[in-house]
Amino acid sequence: MFDCVVAEDEELLRTSLLLQLGEVWPGLRIVAECEDGASALEAIAEHKPDVAFLDIRMPGLTGIEVAAALAEVSPRTQVVFVTAYDQYAIDAFEQGAVDYLLKPVARDRLQATVQRLQARVAAGRPDPATLDALLRHLAQRPSEPAAPPPLAWITANSGRETRLIMLDEVAYFRADSKYTVVVTADGEALLRTPLKELLEALDPHQFRQIHRSTIVNLKAVASVVRDDSGKGTLRLKGRDETLPVSAPFMALFRGM
Repeated sequence: MFDCVVAEDEELLRTSLLLQLGEVWPGLRIVAECEDGASALEAIAEHKPDVAFLDIRMPGLTGIEVAAALAEVSPRTQVVFVTAYDQYAIDAFEQGAVDYLLKPVARDRLQATVQRLQARVAAGRPDPATLDALLRHLAQRPSEPAAPPPLAWITANSGRETRLIMLDEVAYFRADSKYTVVVTADGEALLRTPLKELLEALDPHQFRQIHRSTIVNLKAVASVVRDDSGKGTLRLKGRDETLPVSAPFMALFRGM
């Protein structure tokens, strides 16, 4: 029995892939289904699966970013990238002999991929050098059309008051039930925007997810200390409190 994590943000495509995997690889056990990169990385770190199917474009972390962290959290996991038509990425995959699937996933292509995976997993032959070379190649891809600029400010509620908060003033965001708490030097305020949706709109060079329920402003970070379990403790500038860092996200800090 082999274990697998499937990460695809489009529910219909994820369901279709899961159904096809059940047909062509009955001995595969799905240990986690994920709809974003952060939860995929956490699931892989927790389960150490034999195989991970990663959508290239997901909210938060991309499939490429998740794959780049696997050397730290689960080096034996075989990766299959799932992508919409992207000639640059496809050329890189084929040159690197790394498996990929085009959306929508064709059954015959999936069958061939599964056969290769079964042989590699059974032989215990992960090839991190090939994956590393691929990731470096993809990092050099030509610039794509400009994405919408990241948020510069937000409005949040504090009691009966609605506050306009510049993002440079935010220390961190914390999920709280149906709300997101905005923490600044002036106190806390509430957003109705879910943490996952908020992460997509933030500048990834300034804000990083460090836990399933926390996004931190890197400008507010004083230090990060790793413990023996691989998790971390983050200290903020000018604040006494500390924030926990999940083990998968420690790998992202080391890559900065």
